[in-house]
Amino acid sequence: MKAAFRQPGFGLLFTGLLASMAGDSLMLIVLAVWVKDLTGSNGAAGLTFFFLAAPALLAPLAGIYVDRLKRRTVLLWGNITSAVAVLPLLLVRTDEQVWLIYAVAVLYGVSFVVLPAALNGLLKEMLPDDLLVDANASLSTTKEALRLVGPLAGAGLFSLLGGAGVAAIDAASFVIAAGVIGCLSVPEEQPVREEGRWRDEFLAGVRHIRSDRVLTHTLLATGLSLLVIGFMESAVFAMVDAFGKPATFVGVVVSVQGVGAIAGGVTSSRVIRRVGETTAIGLSLVILAVGLAVCAVSASLAGVFVGVAVLGYALPVFIVAFNTLLQLRTPQRLMGRVSAATDVVLGTPQATSIAVGALLVSLISFRDIYWVCSTVILAAAAYLTVALGGEPQIPAEPASTDTVVGKPPTLL
Repeated sequence: MKAAFRQPGFGLLFTGLLASMAGDSLMLIVLAVWVKDLTGSNGAAGLTFFFLAAPALLAPLAGIYVDRLKRRTVLLWGNITSAVAVLPLLLVRTDEQVWLIYAVAVLYGVSFVVLPAALNGLLKEMLPDDLLVDANASLSTTKEALRLVGPLAGAGLFSLLGGAGVAAIDAASFVIAAGVIGCLSVPEEQPVREEGRWRDEFLAGVRHIRSDRVLTHTLLATGLSLLVIGFMESAVFAMVDAFGKPATFVGVVVSVQGVGAIAGGVTSSRVIRRVGETTAIGLSLVILAVGLAVCAVSASLAGVFVGVAVLGYALPVFIVAFNTLLQLRTPQRLMGRVSAATDVVLGTPQATSIAVGALLVSLISFRDIYWVCSTVILAAAAYLTVALGGEPQIPAEPASTDTVVGKPPTLL
């Protein structure tokens, strides 16, 4: 991962992203805990994650404008806008104002669409292809490391300062990120608006994904997993209830997940270089399913923590492999729209599963929910293995079309 930091500008970019990731690690768990504290409802707390995921449905529209603007500009103003977006939380006092938390969650979700799309394009502009996996791994490892302290610190600050206090800190983190990114000097090419109908421009990302069978099958397998992964957002509150713990104990669970995630982040680039992106994605899904099964059968918190650490390991391996695959197989001019189209393809089942999970948690036990998740994710891994069978060759970017032309995947 050190090689990426030797590239001009990456260290400064990393510093800016570190500030915003630190704020996110404090705030995201607090949003759900805050709702739980105000309403006493596990389902209402789980719905917070639904509102975070829902803006992905409008991602293609955002992708068009990300591709029309310089990526650094999008990251700069995106962080400033995000700082303003969390300020309504300063007004929340009673359960009648929970809608404000949901509204801010939606705005946060918009930033989750726009900022990663811009970042994918900027990394592709700044770094050679062989260092993208190292850059993605360093960012993922840092993000997961923050899970060790962020959720616990967020829960502690929530108890000490209240949600409004945490919101103020989060807003400040976005301002710091914007200031650092504003100092970044990157020789970006001026984006050129493509000629053609608006509808064609809007759908360019979708067409690119459909033209690439590797991306298509990977997205289908991931989408199948996300049909159930969202169940866990509500189930985790039911789980801590079952062990007689308060809602803030979710911060401890997420921190334990961070222990496994750090290990996954540190080893992800080595694993991906050894087995390839698609194989790493399949393996990470299997590991995730195993972790969920361990949580489902554990009769003690110690056993649950083992399962949580295992699934924590799988997540950064999956994220790094998936992001690297997307960057390598997408032309720079389409990076924003392909990232946005991916958000729609994946965000739709995720948002649906979170909403369904908020209902299921009141009907069946968290153990049954985890068993369902584990079974479906294993099925997704099997589908990806059968559909691709091995690691594909990365095709060259086309010069003038939206279709990537290259050798078909080969079996290991």
